Amino acid sequence: MPRVKLFDEQEVLTKAMNLFWKQGYSATSVQDLVSHLGINRASLYDTFGDKEQLFKKSFALYRKSNIEGLIQFFKTHPDVKHGFSELFDIAIQESILDKETKGCFVVNTTTELIPNDKSLIKVIEDNKRDFENLFYEYLQKGKDKGQLKTNHDLRSLASLLFILYNGIKVVSKINPQKEELKSSIDLALTLLC
Repeated sequence: MPRVKLFDEQEVLTKAMNLFWKQGYSATSVQDLVSHLGINRASLYDTFGDKEQLFKKSFALYRKSNIEGLIQFFKTHPDVKHGFSELFDIAIQESILDKETKGCFVVNTTTELIPNDKSLIKVIEDNKRDFENLFYEYLQKGKDKGQLKTNHDLRSLASLLFILYNGIKVVSKINPQKEELKSSIDLALTLLC
């Protein structure tokens, strides 16, 4: 008879994602995963594969959640200037409240595993492209609606905003200063005028 799984795969994958996000790939052992996920090794391997496969599935879940969240956020914020201001305010607030100083899972993975893990380079590049495209499309909608008067190249502006967004996640791991981060973002957002 086939064995019945006594756990929710999505819930376990989310737990794995959070553990890898907090500790990184190298610092997370299979025993850490077994203990944290509450499943035995056989179930872990049967369901998710080895540690590397579980990591990549966890990483994909993180990316998917972030992309879907950003799409939804932009849909509910029709004013582009206000939308970006709110997006950065949320990023700053999340960073300050993050007691574990996890930062961004994508940034953490990039700094930990690139350039040594060639298999992740395309995934990281795809992530950058996806976010920059979403930023660009949002900027373009604002320009088309007359909300933005900027003459700056919108592709370059989208790239800059993506860099700043990730920069918040890095800098706030060291010493998150809300006013300092906010004033820097406010200055950058003057480029939208």
